[in-house]
Amino acid sequence: MPLPSKTEYLLELDAALTRAWPDNRLINIVCHGHSVPAGYLRTPVVDPFAAYPHRMHRALKEKYPFALLNVIVTAKGGENSEGGMARLEAEVLSHRPDLLTIDYGLNDLGIGHARAEAAWRAMIEQTLARGVKVILMTPTLDSSVSIERLAEHPLNTGAERIRALAAEYGVGLADSLAAWAADCRAGTPLNTLLSQSNHPTRRGHDLVVDEIIDWFPMR
Repeated sequence: MPLPSKTEYLLELDAALTRAWPDNRLINIVCHGHSVPAGYLRTPVVDPFAAYPHRMHRALKEKYPFALLNVIVTAKGGENSEGGMARLEAEVLSHRPDLLTIDYGLNDLGIGHARAEAAWRAMIEQTLARGVKVILMTPTLDSSVSIERLAEHPLNTGAERIRALAAEYGVGLADSLAAWAADCRAGTPLNTLLSQSNHPTRRGHDLVVDEIIDWFPMR
């Protein structure tokens, strides 16, 4: 199954975001994952206002000035997708999201392909069963990556798995890894996208924001 159309997948959400008072309603977007969406730049400092959930919130409010919109972060530093799945019901879906983003690609390197895929499938299926839209996130890069040899790196293997899951389940995909790789190939040094070995700078986060915002068509 191909990925859904970026102009159609969030059309209902787009319509809700464009409604003005008194016809608007509260809309919740939940960003689930590890330290990157949580806002870690240079550990142990946490700066959520530099991270993509907050920056996405600001971008969406510019796009939808009438929207009554919450962006809720349920991310936890150091967590992998198995931990994220364990918390999904009590700490994530309890917020009654209209849209959920899932971002565990970096930390899933530590648990292997099979365990990570099982956890991602469980989160996707449980979320879709609630009628919630989903955007899967490929990982941002870390300092161990050589752009010239990215195809051989484990992060790329994980990204391919995430892309395949998005296509299989017909959900959205924010391809952070592809966006970062393209930016580096265009001349941006990788170290300007990293605040430490595996955490993005603001510029790195903004590349992720662009990937998510592409899914909001706004008529």
